[in-house]
Parts: sequence; structure tokens; C-alpha cells
Amino acid sequence: MDLKQYIRNVKDFPKPGIMFRDITTLLKNPDAMKFTADTLYNFCKDKNINKVIGIESRGFIFGAILSKMLNAGFVPVRKPGKLPADKISESYQLEYGTDTLEIHSDAIQKGDRVLIHDDLLATGGTMEAVCKLVERLGGEVVQISFIVELSFLNGREKLSKYDVRSIVIYEDEN
Repeated sequence: MDLKQYIRNVKDFPKPGIMFRDITTLLKNPDAMKFTADTLYNFCKDKNINKVIGIESRGFIFGAILSKMLNAGFVPVRKPGKLPADKISESYQLEYGTDTLEIHSDAIQKGDRVLIHDDLLATGGTMEAVCKLVERLGGEVVQISFIVELSFLNGREKLSKYDVRSIVIYEDEN
């Protein structure tokens, strides 16, 4: 299945010059949803993963689905002020600014085998920050997965020490 036909391109969002890859059009199609979940699962099904992290907010969708498929725990990583208990944080550069992410301090245990999922890989800053959070808590990043990768932004290079998987790769802004 060619998932690109289910991904909407939104020009100049969230700021001028950015071509936003919107997966909400993929999410409303049950066949595209199933294909996406099955493909992401096949990337990691033999990795003995016991925790799946979903990054706010679109990473929650398939992160939670994958945790069920893998019989693993689900851990949300959120923007500041959204998690109620003791947490650690990491700041990072985005394609279009800076941000910070947080995880509960007790979410990952030493030795946990972790899959981190987000909807899109651009510059790699978000995912690099989450990898640092996992490693600070003693977890092992076993695999990283994305639905969409913008390869022309070279985010994969920032994540070169990890097993990075993407379904749809855009080689340019068009």
C-alpha cells in the first residue's frame, strides 16, 4: 500500500516555508491504519520490547497500538506541565524552534527494552531528546519508528547509533 496517498500536505504550517505532513487523513482510513500498524509491528515484533514510548501527541496513537500488539507497557512522553508525578525533562531544537519534553521518573526501569514511536522524523531533535531521557533512566533504546521521514532534513544522522525505521520517506519538500 502506498501510504503517501493518505497523507495530506499542508503548505506553510506551522509557519511559512514548512510543508506539514498531516497523518489525520491516514487515521480516518481503516485500511491505511491497519497497514500502518502492521508495518510498524513487523519492524519490531522480534525485538523483545517491554516498553513502548509514544511522543506527544501523534506518537500516542500508534505507540499505544504497538504496545498492545507487543504486549508491552505504554509510556507517554509529554510537553512540560502535562505529567502529574515526579519527572525528568530534556530540551531540544525543532525544525521550527525549541521545545522540552518530560517523562515520569518511574516510567522506565534499568534494563527495559524500549521502542520509541513518533509520527514524523524531521531534524531528529525530538527523538534524540527522548532517547536521552530513556538512557538517563537506565533503559535501552532497541528501536525507533516513524510513519513519515523527511530524509532531506538529515534527522536520521542524529540518530545513527539506533535502529531507525520509517514507512514513508519524502526526499524533498514537495
